[in-house]
Amino acid sequence: MRFIGNKEAIVQEIYELLKEKKLTNKNLTFFDAFAGTGSVADFMKDKFNIIINDMLNWCVLYSKGRLLNTACTFKKLKFDPFFYFNENDTIVKGFFYKNYTPAESNRMYFTEKNGGRIDYFRTTIENWKENDLINDQEYAYLLRCLIESMSLVANTAGVYGAFLKHWDNRALKNIEFIKGNSLNNKKVLKTSFYNEKIENIIEEIECDILYLDPPYTQNQYGTQYHLIETLVLYDNPSISLITGSRKTTSLRSDWSKNFKSHILLDRLIAKTKAKYIVLSYNVDGFMSKQFIEACLKRYGKADTYVCKEIEYKKYRNWKTKRTNEHFEYLFYIEKKEEKDIEYESPLNYIGSKYRFIKQLKELMPKEISSIYDIFGGGFNVGINIFTNNIIYNDYNWIVKELVESFRKYDTYEYLMYIQKIRKKFNLEINNKESYFKAREYYNSIDIKKRDPRFLYTLILYGFQQQIRFNSKLEFNNPVGMRWFNELILEKMISFSRRIKERQLKFYSENFDFFLGEIDKKAFIYMDPPYRLTLGSYNDGKRGFRGWDIEQEKQLMRFIDKLNNNGNKFMFSYVLEHNGEFNQHIKSWVEHNGYFLIELKNIPGRKRKEVVIINYEIL
Repeated sequence: MRFIGNKEAIVQEIYELLKEKKLTNKNLTFFDAFAGTGSVADFMKDKFNIIINDMLNWCVLYSKGRLLNTACTFKKLKFDPFFYFNENDTIVKGFFYKNYTPAESNRMYFTEKNGGRIDYFRTTIENWKENDLINDQEYAYLLRCLIESMSLVANTAGVYGAFLKHWDNRALKNIEFIKGNSLNNKKVLKTSFYNEKIENIIEEIECDILYLDPPYTQNQYGTQYHLIETLVLYDNPSISLITGSRKTTSLRSDWSKNFKSHILLDRLIAKTKAKYIVLSYNVDGFMSKQFIEACLKRYGKADTYVCKEIEYKKYRNWKTKRTNEHFEYLFYIEKKEEKDIEYESPLNYIGSKYRFIKQLKELMPKEISSIYDIFGGGFNVGINIFTNNIIYNDYNWIVKELVESFRKYDTYEYLMYIQKIRKKFNLEINNKESYFKAREYYNSIDIKKRDPRFLYTLILYGFQQQIRFNSKLEFNNPVGMRWFNELILEKMISFSRRIKERQLKFYSENFDFFLGEIDKKAFIYMDPPYRLTLGSYNDGKRGFRGWDIEQEKQLMRFIDKLNNNGNKFMFSYVLEHNGEFNQHIKSWVEHNGYFLIELKNIPGRKRKEVVIINYEIL
């Protein structure tokens, strides 16, 4: 039968990719998470153990009937059901006859005779099942064959969202009960079947290979194939007056919505137990290649990443005809261990430690019960530490509210808010007039009522996406050449999901506020402003207190008290910059017997970053 997005044309490519990665003949389990009509699973059924899932009942049953057809002998029935059905002309004036033919409605999905025959086939198969004359596999196979038979005489344009207004010649033919074919008639290995939204079960599925073939346009499969769902359930549902569709609210998929599909992909890749992930996706889909690549590389080993372009023909009418090539992407990744996954703040915060995360984690204690990220900034460090309790603090309360906003607001609603502001003010790359208009409006709002999501939207279109304010706490960053691109979208989505999952408390206090609050077992990470390198947040001219020698001395005294309290700490700093050397810090380190470790240089960074710790590295 015709099915939107059917992968029969590329299933060989998928298999060859898995073979190339040496994943065949190893008794691995292949999880087809969006099975559809089971084309991919059917091809793989003698090569892997198979798990099938689809949110549509009919897709799961159809796939089951397709994969297990070789097990159907009809021993209990004691006769050939295909010969039996095709040797009589019996009709039943049931649900299909009454609702999907002109017999008692205005709908022209089938002729009256074919509608009656479909009801006859369906009720007979159900009677056989209820009387234990056929088993589960045979039941699924016969319904799969009925779906195939019905599709050959349906008066539709390929899907069942609506019927044609005039009879197609093929719809006038009498229906025959045909045997469904298979790509692979070999005996199937182990199989199991699920009928759920994949996002609801991803964490519980034990598998080695996760294959994803999600919807990529706004087409809702529950709507387009409502009639087949009704055929399989045969539950006499209430239906709409025009198309005769059953209620499809529960069958609506968020994968068919822009941004929601992005959020779901991030969650699936993050939560799956699979070690290997294969994703097929159309070039016309909501998600771009750039976004998918960024997502897969965040959770997968970069050197295992594969993206193939598979060109194929697709019917296009005169409205959709175009000259560029049409192809399917085929992605592959081997997933990282959870401890190696790194999340990056969507804020372009000066002094960000994201590129040092791996080094910092290697230098931290192996077991951390709680962490205080006291100069939290963009929160690249705290978000990446595996512990039950995290305390985020930043003296700049505006930055604190920005970071907290990614936890506070639903990610999809946040994205919709950004789109609303962007459209309202026509924000674009280097569009000064629109940008200044939006910035002026933001600054006109009472400072206590300003929405951090509005500020974030402005930051996205500002110069180098910096966070800058004047002494009146007015956002004053000029317009920039950056925007809300696919890489930032991926950072925001993955960061937002991660920050919502952590046990977090947010503060906006001076660092010494925490001295009496910190448990002796807590680990303290500090990345204060650097006295030798003034940024827009620590020069004392932006409405917030600056950082000078007195602040530095106060911090040193604070750290000494932490040390005396028995807390382990890590202190990030810069001792040398533009020919200047901070001898004051070095002398303090030597006097207290702390350990000073120079971090490996990061390409593009001229200054030498160091960390100071008070514990030995095991």
